[in-house]
Amino acid sequence: MNAAAPTPVINCVIPDWLQECLSANCANPEACNTTDTGLICRAFEFAYQLHEGQYRKSGEPYICHPVAVAGLLRDLGGGSAMIAAGFLHDVVEDTDVTVEDIEQRFGADVARLVEGVTKLSKFSHNFSSKTERQAENIRRMFVAMAKDIRVIVVKLADRLHNMRTLEHLSDEKRRRIATETREIFAPLANRLGIGRFKWELEDLCFKYLEPESYRQVQELVAEKRADREARLGKVQDVLKEGLADAAIKLLDINGRPKHLYSIYQKMQRQQKEFHEIYDLAAIRLIVETNEECYRSLAVVHDSFTPIPGRFKDYIGLPKPNRYQSLHTVVVGPIGRPVEIQIRTLEMHHVAEYGIAAHWKYKESGKSSNRGRISAEEDKFTWLRQLLEWQNELKDPEEYLENVKDNLGFDDVFVFTPKGDVISLPQGATAVDFAYRIHTEVGNHCYGAKVNGRMVQLDTPLKNGDIVDIMTQKNSHPSLDWLNFVVTTGAKNRIRQWYKRSHRDENVARGRELLEKEFGKSGFSAVIKSEQMQSVAERCNYHSVDDLLAALGYGEVTLNLVVNRMRETVKTLQPIPSATEATSLPPTTSRSVASTNSKSSHSSSCSPIVGIEGLLYYLAGCCNPIPGEPILGVVTRGSRGISIHRQGCPNVDSVPGDRLVLVGWNQKYTEDTSVHTYPVNIQIEVLDRVGVLKDILSRLTDNNINVRNAQVRTYEGRPAVIDLGIDIRDHEQLERIFTQIKKMSDILNLRRVSQVDE
Repeated sequence: MNAAAPTPVINCVIPDWLQECLSANCANPEACNTTDTGLICRAFEFAYQLHEGQYRKSGEPYICHPVAVAGLLRDLGGGSAMIAAGFLHDVVEDTDVTVEDIEQRFGADVARLVEGVTKLSKFSHNFSSKTERQAENIRRMFVAMAKDIRVIVVKLADRLHNMRTLEHLSDEKRRRIATETREIFAPLANRLGIGRFKWELEDLCFKYLEPESYRQVQELVAEKRADREARLGKVQDVLKEGLADAAIKLLDINGRPKHLYSIYQKMQRQQKEFHEIYDLAAIRLIVETNEECYRSLAVVHDSFTPIPGRFKDYIGLPKPNRYQSLHTVVVGPIGRPVEIQIRTLEMHHVAEYGIAAHWKYKESGKSSNRGRISAEEDKFTWLRQLLEWQNELKDPEEYLENVKDNLGFDDVFVFTPKGDVISLPQGATAVDFAYRIHTEVGNHCYGAKVNGRMVQLDTPLKNGDIVDIMTQKNSHPSLDWLNFVVTTGAKNRIRQWYKRSHRDENVARGRELLEKEFGKSGFSAVIKSEQMQSVAERCNYHSVDDLLAALGYGEVTLNLVVNRMRETVKTLQPIPSATEATSLPPTTSRSVASTNSKSSHSSSCSPIVGIEGLLYYLAGCCNPIPGEPILGVVTRGSRGISIHRQGCPNVDSVPGDRLVLVGWNQKYTEDTSVHTYPVNIQIEVLDRVGVLKDILSRLTDNNINVRNAQVRTYEGRPAVIDLGIDIRDHEQLERIFTQIKKMSDILNLRRVSQVDE
């Protein structure tokens, strides 16, 4: 917000619908306390008073933002409590008003929504990384959604308007917000079926994350507009005549271009240029009944030649977000494909507004459970699944990766032997199916039949498969299953079984890892203390043994536990200061590192904390980068201390007296974001023309420099690409790994180490 801006004229920020509402209530003041429009007006006036004198980065009055959010919620069909929450969603965070004040003025329903959205915006400062911070926010979001699904709809409206005004922020913030929106909020809008929000969010993310590609697609679509409209006009005329002859009442017919990001995705997925993409537009038919949808399909196929394999019946098998429609692709008048979508008016409202098209719990209702996820409601099975496993994933990086994987969906629909439909992600196997039916079915699975034939357990399922799981009492999960199952639920159940059956071994291993980190005496001093129990609870475990078992098995990372211990248990050895570092063995060089020359004694000027004033270098065997747990090794030569990633094989055999506890200087890595660190990666790909170019484009879009590249091809085998890249921190590396893995031709991607010198 900018403080130095003139107080706005109130009329300049009020849309017509709100002006009419205010005028009506001015004419009848008693309505302010008794009607829905009165609640909306009071909420606006209260928000206007509280935000007066506040301004956004764009210079416009801050009240413009809540007014826009309330307008989006009104357009979705939200009730008075939701619209009021749209006006008030920032007042608790930005002013002295409390949730209790909101409840007293506007009622419990509005207060609950405002509190839910506020909790998604407020953070504790006890996070050791941006990843932990983001993971905790996403966890809160799903809990808030489970209590009242309307909370996330308000949050989506808030995010959409923020994306519309993103140009006023710095480039770094734009990319960070757009990345989170593309990975979390756009898929979430899709899961809720809110097509209007989903498409606009994706196009806005496309604009800020890949501006050059966005501009090119935008220009190409505009150039072809006249030809496209003429072609679609001919198709519409033919269909109108055919539907009239069949006595089918046509409520609406329109042609629309596909959204820019969906066009770009298709170009990338099919590796085609823009002029090679033919179905850039779709014609939508709106009729009255389901029966007329199928009759209309017959008219379409009678009027134009259908393209085999391009028909989808989402009426008989709706998408998980309740989307229903018939899709078919036909050959148009000049030999170019045209997509036709056929649906009823109710289906169209669901496609545009999603959950908002059919709120189960109306705001005027009496139910105390309105807005909550009920056990019998199948619309939100995906949310219940996310809630079931989210507390099982303690590591924030793994948690975020699983959320992103589970929010996006391109499901296959398979059947139980009794005919029940089960939706699973693409690539799901019989083991995923078994665990979706029940944990015990998965744990005792030993084989599967698909369409009456025995198949390997790792065989991917296809649409329409009938799956029969065979079980026996003495069967149990295999850790090999983790190599091919794709659903988070299946992975977690397999890990849980293994964890329970090997608990003693895992506890011993967890203890060993911590003793190695802190020394046996330092660790023994606190292992049985109340503080250690507090550490376990902070990591979401009931007991210290539970925490040690999780650490031993790998469910929680050593770095996370160490950070929690240092924050809670004050008696543990901290990262050594520059003064303490002088007690290192005499073989350690006292020279100042050349990279820090005159200022290495200042901790804010050195990337490494714990070796101030000493010569050090980043080990070439593992190439550690900011954001990763590290360890110092006192070398035997004159090179000083080598900094390794924790877990580097070259450190395993190093005696404990040569190890130095070190860490990244967060202030340095944040203040000097221009510094980069070398990382070597290896990618296995399907050998095709242009695959290296596509990978390099992803790296260029993320401002990542490529130092060297080598491609090795083999007859009848995947190609191997070795790349040397420069990375700012672990978060950036994670982000680019995620983007590259989503490319269709990528078989394997890993970070590689070199033999130490």
